[in-house]
Amino acid sequence: MGQVRHGSATITHAVRAAIQLSRALIAALSKELGINPKTVAK
Repeated sequence: MGQVRHGSATITHAVRAAIQLSRALIAALSKELGINPKTVAK
């Protein structure tokens, strides 16, 4: 069974976990994942 996301969701639980474990800078992560830096910072 896949993940169910609401219409405004930009990332999955797996991506969120990867962001939390990463030591990279916000700018680098946002560019790599193709998402807004504010989303990474949250």
